[in-house]
Amino acid sequence: MKKILILSTALSGFAFAASAQEVVLLSWGGSYGKSQNEAYLKPFTAETGIKTTMVDADNPATPIKAMVEANNVTVDVVDLEFADAVRLCDEGLLEQLDKSILADGADGTPAMDDFLPGAVTDCSVATIVFSTMYAYDTTKFPNGGPATMADFFNMEAFPGKRGMRKGAKANLEMALMGDGVPAADVYATLATDEGVDRAFAMLDKIKADTVWWEAGAQPPQLLADGEVAMSTAYNGRIFAAAVTEGKPFASVWDGQVYEYDVLAIPKGAKNMDAAKQFLTFATGTQRLADQAKYISYGPARISSGPLVGLFEDGKTEMAPFMPTAEANLKNALASDFEFWADRDTQLNERFNSWLLN
Repeated sequence: MKKILILSTALSGFAFAASAQEVVLLSWGGSYGKSQNEAYLKPFTAETGIKTTMVDADNPATPIKAMVEANNVTVDVVDLEFADAVRLCDEGLLEQLDKSILADGADGTPAMDDFLPGAVTDCSVATIVFSTMYAYDTTKFPNGGPATMADFFNMEAFPGKRGMRKGAKANLEMALMGDGVPAADVYATLATDEGVDRAFAMLDKIKADTVWWEAGAQPPQLLADGEVAMSTAYNGRIFAAAVTEGKPFASVWDGQVYEYDVLAIPKGAKNMDAAKQFLTFATGTQRLADQAKYISYGPARISSGPLVGLFEDGKTEMAPFMPTAEANLKNALASDFEFWADRDTQLNERFNSWLLN
């Protein structure tokens, strides 16, 4: 019997290895990993008899690039942010996706008509829509908390440490929206030198009071520990902390940056047939709808939407907590994957230099 190992661990030197009978999925862990385990891994084992295991990484894009370039690929399926998947595909580091392996919708809709626009690319297929937004500890603001992206950058009205992901992506967009740039104009502004300068000028306002995070599990922990008063975060992580752990966290959707997360197969994967089998299963209608039972990320298939119901607690309606809920889309920004595929290296070099100065 073949064994599928879903790997999501802190990859010290990426020095893990899989046997010839294992398929390794590199993912993100935490509450997101739990949602994958419950929606994909356990039912996959039940249906196929193939054993599944899960471990995690802070950002799978980094080790995937290192493995393929070193011709030492020990991962067979990887969960990536959309822009990273496009970039890695352009660099020839991911296998071309055979779209014929994707299952039609449970309602009979052909697969390519069932996925949301742009969700299936040359090398990847989307599973969820997630958002980078910000949340705050309500106990820190007894007289009323922040409500807009501008408030996040207003240290006088809303004092306290901030948490932000250590990188350019989403931070620069949020900085511009915090400075009054409408969501529709963000990327046109950020495509200019003046726009980039304007974004960093906003970040300058909170730099001295910012704690930088790198893993998705960190923002809820920073808030819970009182290290920050508010933090950017992946919306599903805040939902999990607030609903399942009862943390006093409130989400602010104004200025959210939403995008797809995808599954892909790295170039040179050793167990291609098993990897494709898992990819087909995990991106099916029911699997994506089931994932929304455990975390507030919207499914990337149209036919999955009507199947989304209650959280695993059996009482919390999931729809209002999705990034794609109508009320949450006011002044929301769809992440421009082409922008970041072209400018990721350049803007992160600028960001890292800014951090050091």
